[in-house]
Amino acid sequence: MRTRPRTALVTALLALLVGLVCAPQAGAARPAPETAAAASDTFRNPLNTGPDPYLAYANGAYHLTTTQGDSIRMWRSPSLATLLDADPITVWTDTDASRNQHIWAPEFYRFGNRWYLYYTADDGTDDHHRLYVLESERDDPAGPYHFKAKLAPPNHANDFAIDPGILQHNGRLYLAYSGINPYQHNGLNIAPMPNPYTVSGDAVAINAAGGCPEVREGPEFLNRNGRTWMTYSTCDTGKPDYQVWQMSLADGADPLVPGNWVQRSGPVFSRADDRGVFGPGHHAFFKSPDGTQDWLIHHAKTTSVNTYSDRTTRAQKITWNADGSPNLGAPLAMGATQDLPSGDPGSGNYWINDDGRSSGAGSLAYTGTWNSGTGCAAQCFWSDDHWSDRAGNTATYSFTGTRIALLSVRDTGNGIAGISVDGGPERRVDFYGAIRTGETLQYLSPRLANGKHTLKVRVTGERNGSSGAAFVSVDRAEVYTD
Repeated sequence: MRTRPRTALVTALLALLVGLVCAPQAGAARPAPETAAAASDTFRNPLNTGPDPYLAYANGAYHLTTTQGDSIRMWRSPSLATLLDADPITVWTDTDASRNQHIWAPEFYRFGNRWYLYYTADDGTDDHHRLYVLESERDDPAGPYHFKAKLAPPNHANDFAIDPGILQHNGRLYLAYSGINPYQHNGLNIAPMPNPYTVSGDAVAINAAGGCPEVREGPEFLNRNGRTWMTYSTCDTGKPDYQVWQMSLADGADPLVPGNWVQRSGPVFSRADDRGVFGPGHHAFFKSPDGTQDWLIHHAKTTSVNTYSDRTTRAQKITWNADGSPNLGAPLAMGATQDLPSGDPGSGNYWINDDGRSSGAGSLAYTGTWNSGTGCAAQCFWSDDHWSDRAGNTATYSFTGTRIALLSVRDTGNGIAGISVDGGPERRVDFYGAIRTGETLQYLSPRLANGKHTLKVRVTGERNGSSGAAFVSVDRAEVYTD
């Protein structure tokens, strides 16, 4: 829990000392304030508050799924920048008690003029996870869908299986997934498919390296430069060391022969402590709308604590090495401003920082005495934030747009805020978290008429019984105009 000074004098001294030793957040160094026009061509993570993302661009929009547990929901938006404020569409629920719980890691692919949505689910017992596929009624990744089949290789018909991914190689389809094999309980397996909804033979086990002994999961594929590149996540997803490794297969080689897969040594995407990024993995790849760029979507955390909570969806562009292999780069800090994918129509999004600077038509004003400083470093936008526990203190955002999201530190010493829009009724929002996390989505406003609005954050001085204090933190606001 952050130490919260009680007087303005102590606050100023601490902020000065911390500022001397804390560098700005890597990947999101303080830029010159952007103009609204420039901001329309950029975006900032997160794209979603869920883990295990999969994204595809189709029919003029990005379509995103993440693990939701009790159903499959999809977010759809014409720009990557507006996915966080998109309203979800529920594309699948199930009444079959054998497969309607712990619904994880949906992925969707287009074959012919239909979409096939692959996922894993169980009956409430984790070891009963199995693989399933849905088929769309029309050429739309958002469905509607009907149940098509269970996917079970004959040699693993009744075995644990998660994280289905589809390999397209030499004109054939293969089911890749994580499940029981001689190497791990969650190990990589590949089985042949004559069509998108049938497994036609036994799965073969791939002995993949990974730096940790326990997990090989989430296989994904890229094909370029005469090879198919399989990337996969290793280590338990709760660990800060969850990371991505890589193998490759020559074009023309049989993927069902394990010896044809060539292992790359070491991770290709892993934690970046200096940027506040931990446990980056469970990823997928997507093309920019114009097809000229390759992009990575993945989840990561802003805490080094071993936890399955607080994994959020993020995206960044990838490049290609001279040897033809993909270069995933290093994870970017949460809130780092990036150029949108090529062909993305852009948006009117802009940010407002806690110090009042904004990349658009926004501002921020405080009443009462607030603490401020750079002690949160990589956990904050521009490496600074404001915080207060004094009841009645307020922070009021003025903005022009249709919606506003508040992101800031969630902490064990945080309390309850009263949040109101345009002077309307207050909504009580608890900023407490059992684990300290940075740039956490605290509040997303209702949709508003496009125009000028205010959002007021009031410190109530109240807290829930688990919290050690009643602080409310103010950091980044993301404003939407869609």
